Amino acid sequence: MNLALVAGLYSDARTAAVDQLLHRRPGAVAIHHAFAAGRVERVVRDASGILDRTEVKLLHGCATCTIRDDVLRHTPGAPLLIIDLWDSIEPRPLAETLARISRFQLTCVHTALDAEHLPVDLCRGDRLADTPQAALPGDQRHLAEVLARQIEYAASLSLHGGDAEDAELAAAVLGHLSPHTPVVATPDVAGPALDVYELAERLDPATAQLPGDAQTGEVTTVVWRRLRPLHPGRLFAAMDELVSTTVRSRGRFWLASRHERMLAWDAVAGAASVEDAGPWLAALPEAAWELVSPARRTAAALDWNPIIGDRVQHLVFTGPDIDRDRLCALLDSCLIDQGDVLPGAAAWARYDDPFAPVVNLEER
Repeated sequence: MNLALVAGLYSDARTAAVDQLLHRRPGAVAIHHAFAAGRVERVVRDASGILDRTEVKLLHGCATCTIRDDVLRHTPGAPLLIIDLWDSIEPRPLAETLARISRFQLTCVHTALDAEHLPVDLCRGDRLADTPQAALPGDQRHLAEVLARQIEYAASLSLHGGDAEDAELAAAVLGHLSPHTPVVATPDVAGPALDVYELAERLDPATAQLPGDAQTGEVTTVVWRRLRPLHPGRLFAAMDELVSTTVRSRGRFWLASRHERMLAWDAVAGAASVEDAGPWLAALPEAAWELVSPARRTAAALDWNPIIGDRVQHLVFTGPDIDRDRLCALLDSCLIDQGDVLPGAAAWARYDDPFAPVVNLEER
């Protein structure tokens, strides 16, 4: 059975994309789980209308777990099953679970977007719980954070609603956030099975297909690459300005106080996270290189320097009318001084590290 996941915060846009698939693929069935007040309703429909409504138990208080379990237990017989994901569901966990099920062939992971609201919502610092978008009680994620992940993981995207000006701006934003992902009129569900490992590698810090320098109207993307380590105190002091003057930023970076570890940077709409992404390849014995993925080795080879290996600063910032020179100057000022380079990793490890409470907690 072919399986398509259709995600998106905007129910009208998502419904439009699902309707297109139902009418274009004879015999296709869509399943949607609506969560409200501790209740879950499963709605099954085809091109003719609703076939079934059934209440389902909320599993572990988790929307993703509930959908996964219910789909596995009650799979409608159809040549194509479309899972119409609830507003705030991120497609990656479900895609990676269902792709391992032998009776499913995952051929589509699609995100449907509202052209009018997309550019505005990416800039909003609101938590989901404080917006009209559907979220389970206790969900502390930010709206823009979920929206960015729905966009960047998908294998295809579509825009719905708004006028021509909205569509033009939204398309420009998508061209900066996810330039390798096609924006289509109708999702393709007839292709070969998607490789969820390849989808993940497009996003994971060590192998991410990051956007390049670009300018489209008022939307700017700035790439910052350097080969010196960052001073932990200086970078921490600059975080507020770096995050507040851009809308979306991500990448991998090298902190002097953590010479052996790659760190991942992820920020959207003023909310930022820094996480340990594992060792640099240069920090591993060569015998261990075969244990990492080919994509990881390829990414390291592209960054390789005979002295520092694959250690690199590679951060990408997107936003309206970014002052490229100011942004790069601020980041450059966070690098360790040329005179600090000589002592090396042993001396750098003694620097005060304001990131330690966050990164060490993530490690534990």
